[in-house]
Amino acid sequence: MSVRVGFGFDTHRLVEGRELWLGGVRLEHHQGALGHSDADVLLHAICDALLGAVALGDIGHHFPDTDAQWKGADSKVLLARVRELLAARGWRVVNVDSTLLLERPRIKPHIPAMVAAIAPLLGVEADAVSIKATTNELLGYVGREEGVSAYAVALVERA
Repeated sequence: MSVRVGFGFDTHRLVEGRELWLGGVRLEHHQGALGHSDADVLLHAICDALLGAVALGDIGHHFPDTDAQWKGADSKVLLARVRELLAARGWRVVNVDSTLLLERPRIKPHIPAMVAAIAPLLGVEADAVSIKATTNELLGYVGREEGVSAYAVALVERA
């Protein structure tokens, strides 16, 4: 069996007047992530982890912010397309492990909904999607609530 691991990271500035989308779920918050698409850092980090695992570049290569078709795009669509890219090359997702970094809002109550949104997009069972969250202990841009970041690791195998 052939397996590969990929790592992904994404970060976006938090601003007033934007919706906050994380893990494919809209969270009620006074700030949202600024970006060309819906700026869902968790899904973007997962996309990058998957693309990296099979050496297909990064999310910016496949969905550039210079392309108007991705303006305001739902990141769930991006993740589904990344899975299609992998499948076309004979790869399938085994599991994903991820961590969100932000001070507020609290993420734990939203994790089941995020897992429920992500697992079918990846074609895996819910127990193959791990989402953790932590604060940055009031340090740096995350601690000052100026931004949100996400890390992800993905394991893929030959289908």
